[in-house]
Amino acid sequence: MVVGSINIDLVACANRLPDPGETILGSTFDVFNGGKGANQAVAIAKLGAPVDMIGSLGTDLFTERLLSGLKDAGVDTHAVQMMAGPCGVAHISRADNGENSIIVISGANRLLSAAYIDAHREAVQRASMVLVQLETPLETVIRLAQQAWQAKTPLMLDPAPAMPLPEVLLSCITWLTPNETEAQILLGRVNLDPAAAAEKLLAMGVRNVALKLGSQGVFLAGRDCPAQRVPAFSVNAVDTTAAGDCFNAAFAVALTRGKPPAEAARYAAAAAAISVTRAGAQPSLPSSSEVEAFLAEAS
Repeated sequence: MVVGSINIDLVACANRLPDPGETILGSTFDVFNGGKGANQAVAIAKLGAPVDMIGSLGTDLFTERLLSGLKDAGVDTHAVQMMAGPCGVAHISRADNGENSIIVISGANRLLSAAYIDAHREAVQRASMVLVQLETPLETVIRLAQQAWQAKTPLMLDPAPAMPLPEVLLSCITWLTPNETEAQILLGRVNLDPAAAAEKLLAMGVRNVALKLGSQGVFLAGRDCPAQRVPAFSVNAVDTTAAGDCFNAAFAVALTRGKPPAEAARYAAAAAAISVTRAGAQPSLPSSSEVEAFLAEAS
């Protein structure tokens, strides 16, 4: 199950990102279905795993496009609510080297309430794993985490956009998956090496950490796996927008299929590597057969 945001992505491309206060000429503009929650749900479905989504859509010109995108990918959307007002929007600036900057306008995502999570308690209890992010209200994420903890359902939190998190949430997390910037914000400090950062995050109460290091791979540590780095795959990046979402989805799929964490992380790294070679958030997400073929060629 994925609980999280559903956004429309408005993507402006240029040869580089502008400096603060600077205006530059761009090259292309595209519109893609996105949102960290929707990206993860679609990625799971494309990898061949059944997935339900709990989320919130507005009622504007993007509604039908976003809902159809989820359904067409194979996501069960019966728990996606419709709320009067705008859908969530992400304004993305992307450079030719794949770097991006993103501003998210929450729209209907901010209306995903703790009470709505309560109404779907049984679905949370039935899930083999729950994935969540921080583009919906924090109180909703906390309620979800508590429900998952009580049901002994593993919870994977992608702490983005990053913010300090309370112990009541951290103590319910089975897998915390920050990138380096998010880990620094969580810890309130900078310049920690991956092992030290993971150790500090574990000391805050989470069960396991998968610290995403971009081209340097992922550092795993926790109660369910020894501390170790799993390398990334070298590819020519076109667009990194949904790479983290793709990693989380593939990591969750592999874990729920019984793979040990290091093997699951390698599978997820392959999926993420494929995703950065293609433009757009959801259009870039690979199928299971593509990931298997990529791994076979890499081995």
